[in-house]
Amino acid sequence: MSDDQALTGPGTQTRRALLTGVGAVGAAVVLAGCGSDAGGEGAAPTSGGPAVPSTGDAGGGDRQNAQSLATTADIPVGGGKVLATEGVVITQPTAGQFKGFSPICTHQNCPVTNVDGGTINCTCHNSKFSIEDGSVKAGPATKPLPPRDIKVTGDQISLA
Repeated sequence: MSDDQALTGPGTQTRRALLTGVGAVGAAVVLAGCGSDAGGEGAAPTSGGPAVPSTGDAGGGDRQNAQSLATTADIPVGGGKVLATEGVVITQPTAGQFKGFSPICTHQNCPVTNVDGGTINCTCHNSKFSIEDGSVKAGPATKPLPPRDIKVTGDQISLA
């Protein structure tokens, strides 16, 4: 014990004991928010956020093309659009011809960043892929971008 420490009597908490107790309570609160009691009858596991319906739309209706990713007007002829959140790159090599590809570069799994100059481009290491068939136009990638099935209904583009 150092000279500046004093003995404490019964019922007196030290700063260390107090802080340790607060830390334990905080950890319990954090951990309680991470799990769910899936063992209980009728208990539903939690995902940490609001439930998102797999069909229909947030307005409660089931509007036509609610799962549309883009319109045909959104995709320029001779170019395309990276929709990373949706997991697809959509291109329009020639007027009215739409193609879908994976947005992940086959070199080192970086996300592709843009479609420009007739190629799908990964700026991590400068690989370039054809907007027509996903083939490698410039390395270091050696494998083409995998195709993604898309469908065009009217002017709406969605995953098939």
